[in-house]
This record gives sequence, structure tokens and C-alpha cells, in this order.
Amino acid sequence: MSPLFGWIHSVVYSVRNIINDDHIALKLKTIVNHSSSVEHEYYILKQLEGGVGIPHTFWFDRESVHHVLVLELLGLSLHQLFLTNNRRFSLLNVVNLGVQLLLHLEYIHSHNYVHRDIKLQNILVGLGNLRHTTYIIDFGITKTYWNTKTSDHVPFHHGVEPGRCDNLESLTYMLIYFLRGSLPWLASDDEKLSSSTILERKAHATIAEICHDIPVKFANILIYTRSLAFAEDPDYDHLRSLLHGLRLNSLSLQMLEIVYCNGSNASCVIVHCFQHGTIFPSTCCTDSH
Repeated sequence: MSPLFGWIHSVVYSVRNIINDDHIALKLKTIVNHSSSVEHEYYILKQLEGGVGIPHTFWFDRESVHHVLVLELLGLSLHQLFLTNNRRFSLLNVVNLGVQLLLHLEYIHSHNYVHRDIKLQNILVGLGNLRHTTYIIDFGITKTYWNTKTSDHVPFHHGVEPGRCDNLESLTYMLIYFLRGSLPWLASDDEKLSSSTILERKAHATIAEICHDIPVKFANILIYTRSLAFAEDPDYDHLRSLLHGLRLNSLSLQMLEIVYCNGSNASCVIVHCFQHGTIFPSTCCTDSH
């Protein structure tokens, strides 16, 4: 049993299932006052079960002073992939990630939930045939944004209750970070900033600074997500259309570059990868067709 990653009083292990001879993920969380975030996470995941990009749960129970959650084993996080790729993803990779993650968030929102912790470390890729599928993890602090008793959106409390707009804004910052390699409040992993410093830098950063030297559509996406009112229904189709426009532009540029460098056969590989929804086209461009 080897640890994958952990938080305060919580750790995730990779475990071999001796019955099926496969590997699963096991999450342990210390129980405090008869409850834990893992118990809450299990409940949320069961509500979201069956959605693309939602980890499958196998079992949940109490063992001694821990709550134990057994999940399907996933691959590396986007944070790990980003570091191994020299802290930069191509435009096509970023756009493909954006399209997938937008669908995942739309699904979560359609079940009246807000994730509340969208970040690089909480997005993992699958294994094997699912290696090009992203998964959102860590639903321990996920909350509902809809009061089913009153049929109303939960009230706005500045800095306390993130809404759907905050999920989408966080996603936009993530995509920009992947493309630029930095944000005004996040230059490197070595720079440890306090939450107050990050909030201050974020509040003073202009859209021009954040989106410097990247396609203008990212500024359009950021302007839209920032303009959403707390209880407003996001226009996911509008965001999708902006991302699809970027993807077509990126694909055209990559095809032209590869045709120029390597001949027409390489362009067929790129088309194949794109049509099959590959997140990272370079990982399949050694395939023969």
C-alpha cells in the first residue's frame, strides 16, 4: 500500500485488491465529532455517480478512528503533468482541457452543487483507455447552491460561499496559467504567498495583465465569468463556443506547421488525435495509420 497524496489528517493510498488483482484508491480521514469530510464526499459522489469525470466509489465505512472511502484509481494530476511538461501546455491541450472541464462543471452544477476547490491538484487524468479523460476529485467541501425547500439560490456572502461563477472563474485562471506558465499572484511553486497576499494581488491584477500575450478569447472568457452575478445561470454554450473557436484556430496552426516540417502524413496523425478527443495530442502522434 503506497501513499499517493495527503492533506491534514487525510491521506490517499494506492491499494491492490487481492480479490480482483487490480488497484484502487483508498482515502482515510480522521473522524472528528462523529463526522468527517470523507463522509460528506461519499454522499456527494453518490449523488453525482455516473457522470463523466466523476470518480467511481466502491465502498465507504468507519474503521477505528478513520472514515474509509474506496475509489477507482486515477492517474497523475494536472499539476504533476504541468511540471513534467516544463510548466507549459500547448494551446490545443489547454483548449481541450477547458472543453472537458467545462462539461464536468456543468454536470456538477446541474445537480445543484458547487465544488469550491477547483485547482490543478484536484484534476486528475484516468488510466489506460481513460488516460485522456480528466476527473475532478476532492468533494469534501462541496456544497449545494440551491435551497430545495424554498426553491431559491443560497444567499451571497462575500468571501464565504463560492458560487457557480467562482468555479468557472477558477477554471479560466487555470487555463490561462497552463498557457502562460504564471499568473500575477502565482509565479512559481517555490513562491509561498499567504492567502491575504494572493487575494490582494488578484484584486489588483487587470485583465490585460492576466491575459498578456495569449489569444484574446481568453480575456473574453475571463470578462464573462467575472461579470456573472452570484445567482445567475451561466451560459455554458457561450463559453463552449469561445473554446471551440480557439480549438479550431489552434488545430489549423498546428496542421500547417506539421505539414511544412514533416509532410502531409503527419497532418493525418494530428487530425486523428483531435477527432478522438485527445487532451495531449503529442502522446499519440507516434501511432501509425
